[in-house]
Amino acid sequence: MKKLLQRVFRKPVIWLADRLSSHPEKAAVFSSLSQLLQELLKGKTNRGVTFSCLPENTRFIIFSDQHKGGRDAADDFAAAESNYMTALSWYYSNDYTLINLGDCEELWENKPATVIEKNRLTLLEEAKFLQQTRYYRIFGNHDLEWNYLIPRQQFLKTIFGEKLKVYEGLVLQIPYNNQTYSFLLTHGHQGDLRSDGNAFSKWFVAAIWTPIQRFLDIHPDTISDSFDLVDRHNVVMYEWTLQYKNTFLISGHTHKPVFASLDHIDRITKQLEKAKQAGNTALMNTLQAALEKRRAEYAGKQFVKTMAQPTYFNTGCCCFSDGDITGIEIAEGFIRLIKWEVGERKVLEESPLYYLFDQLPPQ
Repeated sequence: MKKLLQRVFRKPVIWLADRLSSHPEKAAVFSSLSQLLQELLKGKTNRGVTFSCLPENTRFIIFSDQHKGGRDAADDFAAAESNYMTALSWYYSNDYTLINLGDCEELWENKPATVIEKNRLTLLEEAKFLQQTRYYRIFGNHDLEWNYLIPRQQFLKTIFGEKLKVYEGLVLQIPYNNQTYSFLLTHGHQGDLRSDGNAFSKWFVAAIWTPIQRFLDIHPDTISDSFDLVDRHNVVMYEWTLQYKNTFLISGHTHKPVFASLDHIDRITKQLEKAKQAGNTALMNTLQAALEKRRAEYAGKQFVKTMAQPTYFNTGCCCFSDGDITGIEIAEGFIRLIKWEVGERKVLEESPLYYLFDQLPPQ
């Protein structure tokens, strides 16, 4: 019977999913992000939290898009689990606050009970941060169910206890030179009508739509599978930041790391061009190897863009096919794009926060 239902409903389900998602409109993205930022700044705690922090005393690690699954062939997190666990242990020991920025679990493809059972040890490692009041969790489109009390109580409470709250975003406010600079942290699916519509549509996706897809085993491609679309989405997110004074955005969702408004693959390409011009063979070989390693992930990249102000950052993901994970650190006055590779932490990009602040034009 299930196979018959799959044959009957696969095409209409995929058609409808394509119509309702995957192509976020600029106006919808702008409207959703602006509303979220304004409500957070007004103190609407049901959407998230806002707090101030001094750069020299701040230690955050921001990960997103683990997509923890059911330990089957479709589980994108399985290859990265060991790396992720090693990273969590290091950050816990070094007094970092962990921010999980959405799509932590893959609930489009798996039942929540299965994900919790198969990832119990990893979730317990995350819960250690919460016990020390060093944990924030944001929901994304693939774990939208955690936005609702009943599934949170039924599944996450057994791991995290009563303290856990799940938000849509949070704002970090950092004072510098008699001004305040704000970082909005959110998953980045805003503007996706499927997961970011009104309250009813959000509930419908979480309670009705996702279980239907899960039962029929129908999984339309996500935004991260289209790299031209990923680039366009990142540009829209960047352009949103230009409307607001002293405002930065850190998101996930696209699975593509961005640091200071330039994605990492573009930055490596530019560095390679300079190394060739300078005749630096050793650096050329290193950069070429880095490009080759990511060739599969960025095979579809075509869109060319210019993002001049360093106001947009993207964590990348914790489910690269080779087991690598990327994230954003804000620590000791610096912001960094980091990668964990075979249990080793590597800094891919870094900048003092004050340098970023000084790059913004006066408004």
